[in-house]
Amino acid sequence: MNLLPQRNSIKDRIAFTGIGRSPYARDRDTTELAMVLEAAAQAITDAGLTAGQIDGVVGGGLHTGGIDPAVVASALGLPAVTYWTSVRPPIGNHVTAAVNAVWSGTANAVLVYHSVYRLGRGPFRERAAAGLPDGRAILGDGHTESEPYGMFGPTGYAAWAERYLRTYGRDRADLGMVALNGRANAANNPGAVMTKPLTMEDYLAGRMIREPLCVYDMDVPIDGADAFVVTTAERGADSPNRPVVVHALSMGLTAHPEEHLTVSLEHTGQTVSAAAMLARSELGIGDFDVLFPYDGFSLITLHCLESYGFCGPGEGGDFLTEHWNPDRGRVEIDGRVPMNPHGGSLSEGGTQGAGHLREAILQLRGAAGERQTPGAAAALLTPGGLFFNAQGIALRAG
Repeated sequence: MNLLPQRNSIKDRIAFTGIGRSPYARDRDTTELAMVLEAAAQAITDAGLTAGQIDGVVGGGLHTGGIDPAVVASALGLPAVTYWTSVRPPIGNHVTAAVNAVWSGTANAVLVYHSVYRLGRGPFRERAAAGLPDGRAILGDGHTESEPYGMFGPTGYAAWAERYLRTYGRDRADLGMVALNGRANAANNPGAVMTKPLTMEDYLAGRMIREPLCVYDMDVPIDGADAFVVTTAERGADSPNRPVVVHALSMGLTAHPEEHLTVSLEHTGQTVSAAAMLARSELGIGDFDVLFPYDGFSLITLHCLESYGFCGPGEGGDFLTEHWNPDRGRVEIDGRVPMNPHGGSLSEGGTQGAGHLREAILQLRGAAGERQTPGAAAALLTPGGLFFNAQGIALRAG
């Protein structure tokens, strides 16, 4: 795909200075707002700031993480907010909104938050009554998995996964390697919800959800929240922790960005986002020390590797095999670059990329503990799927 040269005036000028998390669990038995506030308070403290120094708030959205920014600002007692907006996940939308607000001068320090909250269980599930599994239904789009003609979520990805396997003559073991990598990495993450060892035999015997995708191919529904503080790199130099700067951002969708209208695997929102990222970044794919390909569905990871040029179309499984460390049961690209070292959506928990972002910041701070990648200085994240929400984030240690 040919793109004109991309302007990137924000390159390395905006930084993450604070992170916070409300722990992930299958059922926290609390409210979504309580989790958001827990993560937000941690992030502000981690950045070395006070509530009075936060003047921007980005979060909310129509899908998950649905707490309005005004409610968060009020609950935290933020005295003077000059920018706030609700965005839809994945996390790249939040990051882009916050970065643009700081770069434009609309806000000086922006609190970014994202929460996930399982519907329909427990006494605090106040949103379950809405009965809307996808925020697009609110807009009248109607493509939800609750409707027989919808192709959202598992239905759409199962269809495209089957097309992928048939087009390239591959089998489910390619998808399984994505799941195995995540599970092996999650074993070193005390915050992951799925840490039981997983073998290929276990994967192939897993409960089928929609052929060819089994229970291990789909992200794990959880309760939890993440929060971040975004400000200028100049201000970040005075923060108590090593700042992590935003090197480049991208988004991508096509003229037909719905699951049932996508023309081919060769032209998706992810391929558009990948081309834009590579055009804007001074870093090539061999310059990143840790890789965070999105894995809300295992197919997304294979397609990501192919879209960014790590391998050719249909060669994602072979690429994972070539770079597989059998002793550790995980991918290590060129023997050094881990892939989703926190476990990803398939094992740490499904957070629409927020968990990936937090782990990337920890890695670039050198604060990931047992999971730490030696000398990590640059990270590539690709939150979002193939269709209407593909994104890219390149980060560097400040």
